[in-house]
Amino acid sequence: MSRSVSASVEPAVLAFDIFGTVVDWRSGIIHQGARLGRRRAIEADWGAVADAWRGRYVPTMRRVNAGELPWGNLDRLHRLMLDEIAPTVGLDMLDEADRTELVHAWHRLPPWPDAVEGLHRLRRRFDIVTLSNGGIALLTHMAKTAALPWDAILSAELVRRYKPERAVYDLVPELFGVPHARVLMVAAHLDDLRAARAAGLMTAYVHRPLEHGPDRTLEIPAEGEFDIMAADFLDLAVRLRA
Repeated sequence: MSRSVSASVEPAVLAFDIFGTVVDWRSGIIHQGARLGRRRAIEADWGAVADAWRGRYVPTMRRVNAGELPWGNLDRLHRLMLDEIAPTVGLDMLDEADRTELVHAWHRLPPWPDAVEGLHRLRRRFDIVTLSNGGIALLTHMAKTAALPWDAILSAELVRRYKPERAVYDLVPELFGVPHARVLMVAAHLDDLRAARAAGLMTAYVHRPLEHGPDRTLEIPAEGEFDIMAADFLDLAVRLRA
């Protein structure tokens, strides 16, 4: 599943989606939830908790973008989502401290095995930045925890809109002073990449088959839909000659 970028195209900045693309949110939430459960003697299916919680993500972003919910950063929205799912996954006994701890678990997610080395290789040749719906504090804490070597942390929080709104994708060209066509959006999610492409960015799909666990089948993009298709970040570095 690999295709190299055209030799005539040279990105200046690589912008990375984070949840599922750079970090393994599902395993991270399962691990930290299970740790809380052991300490508090709470029995729960933490895989189901992670899936239900993440399942509220896109609908909640859409409600904010549509004006149905007031603007809030992702910590506030993660708390709203947790409160919504708690009764359905056997966690209605969680107290305030428990809920705060779980919300902050999203700040401490583990990187995929190839992520740190791949980012270091890519950073030798390109500016690399986050372009995530995560808040600035969340992304900063995650970078420290997972040793992610970003040149800059850019967040939807800066424009108070959420992907796939165009204003988020415009951040990198505007702040780095480069044409849209010289920004490469890197993501494991087709909707993110399609919105980035519509905004005029280059696109790189990275395959993360285990994002939703071993039993989930992911949609694979059609050949040629995006500028690059890579197996992981190390493969992406090869495709970009980094």
